Amino acid sequence: MAVCVAVIAKENYPLYIRSVPTENELKFHYMVHTSLDVVDEKISAMGKALVDQRELYLGLLYPTEDYKVTFPNQLCSYGYVTNSRVKFVMVVDSSNTALRDNEIRSMFRKLHNSYTDVMCNPFYNPGDRIQSRWAAALLGLPPSLCSSALLKGTVLR
Repeated sequence: MAVCVAVIAKENYPLYIRSVPTENELKFHYMVHTSLDVVDEKISAMGKALVDQRELYLGLLYPTEDYKVTFPNQLCSYGYVTNSRVKFVMVVDSSNTALRDNEIRSMFRKLHNSYTDVMCNPFYNPGDRIQSRWAAALLGLPPSLCSSALLKGTVLR
């Protein structure tokens, strides 16, 4: 299960970031920003090959074990980058052993399709933060986060 999802712009500022356990939100934000360093390393290692290849999934960025005390399970972050260099980072609870690499790829594809829908919306200004109730619902976040004051801004759909 994804516990944190982030959409990061080409210039490395967050367009959308939400986490499910709100008491550890700062730790998840830190984990996402730390993952961006690994994403940048993988992108620079690929060089021009990233433009030519169709697979944009970067795989496991890094696992953490220091959350065993505050959050009872080990967490892993996964990455995905679009052709326009927008980055998606997903922090996943790794205690769910049934979650396979193919399932994480499909979650990223759904997220990418949702992001494309947002970009196609004529009322969205590219580069602005993504704020809507349907975005949280689409990402599978609980209804409590979907109705929060932060998400009651612009409804994009």
